[in-house]
Amino acid sequence: MNLVVKNIIRLTLMLAIQVFVLNKVPPLHQFIVPYFYFVFLLWLPFKITRTALLFVAFGFGYLTDIFYKTPGLHVAACVFLAYLRPPFIKLLLPKEATEWGNEEPSRKTMGQLPYITYVVGLTLIHNFYLILLEWLQFGSFLYFTGKLLATTLVSLLMIIIADLLLSRNSRTR
Repeated sequence: MNLVVKNIIRLTLMLAIQVFVLNKVPPLHQFIVPYFYFVFLLWLPFKITRTALLFVAFGFGYLTDIFYKTPGLHVAACVFLAYLRPPFIKLLLPKEATEWGNEEPSRKTMGQLPYITYVVGLTLIHNFYLILLEWLQFGSFLYFTGKLLATTLVSLLMIIIADLLLSRNSRTR
């Protein structure tokens, strides 16, 4: 399947899951909010340029903000995640992005430990920034810390389940 078509389908699926399923789940005491949509940005190919990645992240965050009726919270978190993704990958993998071709980050392409570090690190960064922007409006530090940890754990659980259920065709490392 063409890479662009595949990612458009993935974008639509991730956004639909977030908006029509996870957005309908009531937060547990307004503490745990399941975020899954940003996995789309994590699973984009290694070879995507930083400029293209930032534009895709902006558009994707904007679409999410439209459905959530939030003024730029998801745009800011997605763009921040997209900005930090390339150096994070360079830190974890010795290869240049051009050597990977159209491969996507996965357990098979990166290896088990680098992939786990990649997913946990960027999930924590995304949720930290998103919750920080919410927290600046209201709340206490204890609430911020608890919500960050709980939301990140739930997000990681959903990512693990999706990664196990969706076999992405990639060559091994």
